[in-house]
Amino acid sequence: MKKNAFYAQSGGVTSVINASASGVIEECRKLKKYIGKVYAGRNGILGAINDDLIDTSFESAKAIENLKFTPGGAFGSCRYKLSDVKKSEVDYQKILNTFEKYNIGYFFYNGGGDSQDTTNKLSKFCKLNKYDISCIGIPKTVDNDLPFIDNCPGFGSVAKYVSTSILEAGLDVASMSETSTKVFVMEVMGRHAGWIAASAALAGRDRNLPPHIILFPEIEFNKKRFLQEVKKCVSKHGYCVIVASEGVKAKGKFLTESSSKDAFGHAQLGGLAPLIVEMIKSNLNYKCHWAVADYLQRSARHLSSKVDVDQAYKLGKFAVQQAVQGNTDRMVSIKRISSKPYKWKLITVPLSKVANVEKKLPKNYISSDGFYITSKCRDYLQPLIYGELGPTYKNGIPVYSRLKNIKAK
Repeated sequence: MKKNAFYAQSGGVTSVINASASGVIEECRKLKKYIGKVYAGRNGILGAINDDLIDTSFESAKAIENLKFTPGGAFGSCRYKLSDVKKSEVDYQKILNTFEKYNIGYFFYNGGGDSQDTTNKLSKFCKLNKYDISCIGIPKTVDNDLPFIDNCPGFGSVAKYVSTSILEAGLDVASMSETSTKVFVMEVMGRHAGWIAASAALAGRDRNLPPHIILFPEIEFNKKRFLQEVKKCVSKHGYCVIVASEGVKAKGKFLTESSSKDAFGHAQLGGLAPLIVEMIKSNLNYKCHWAVADYLQRSARHLSSKVDVDQAYKLGKFAVQQAVQGNTDRMVSIKRISSKPYKWKLITVPLSKVANVEKKLPKNYISSDGFYITSKCRDYLQPLIYGELGPTYKNGIPVYSRLKNIKAK
């Protein structure tokens, strides 16, 4: 009897995570000789815990294809941590019961570091209980902080959005700086790794163009040095554009950290941009404006990178191919062959090596003064934002796929 597949999305979604979903479902349908139905977990792994599965066989081929052009999480995502078996045994057993009930032989979990950890732990539990299943992790995170992968699906599109936004905002500020705004600050995502902030530098060819200053989580924030840099920039150019990663720290602590935490124990961040602006106003008396990219940066499918979409889609297909070949406990990954021209290939890496490991910006990617990127960083980033593969438009608005999401019987 053919085994069925279970696919789920986890963590913060991206503008291309549904492209991976499209790749998984289309490849499963293509390999129907080996795989029966494809079920999706409603709201990630919670779908398996709560016996709330979506039967994707009710979706048309066109609807699944259009997922490639649709942002968000088509089946719902979640932040839910599976601890060790002793602490979460009830959850593990519920998942196993669901897998047995729906004859699941292939498990595909699409997410970041915590999600790869979940896939790894679940695989071990199934082995302990002698349940035969292939568990494959599919990478996704806008933070680009997964190890053993050239770049994470979702990041290239955020990089394209952030660099484009800074280019456009910079032109606006420059045109008004003589009589109005002198400083503009944009806050971007990045708790411990400054990949997104670094990508903003793609907006200009050098530091004479916005962004003039980038604040990284990897560099200790020094208020005095920072204000000196802002003053120098305004004196030289007449204005200053700053990109700040939300995870900027001083003396080992986030500049902005609330008491609330998510399901993985991460402190909620946010509010760095207004804090930086207030600092500049009170010390330098410049007129300032600020913005927080927040969800806009990760959901802007209209400005996604073609490279990013292609990689997300092909990783989904590759995950199914690996599972059918009998591989398990692996995350599908990308290996860079060259940057000029950009060439890459698909590989797999052990889940045990990926789970809960963060890849930060290397020291040689950050300028010696700590406020900009190096040419080596630019060479790495540049190919990831290449190409456009936007959605179709109707009445001036993008047309995005809306699935039926019918509950499995």
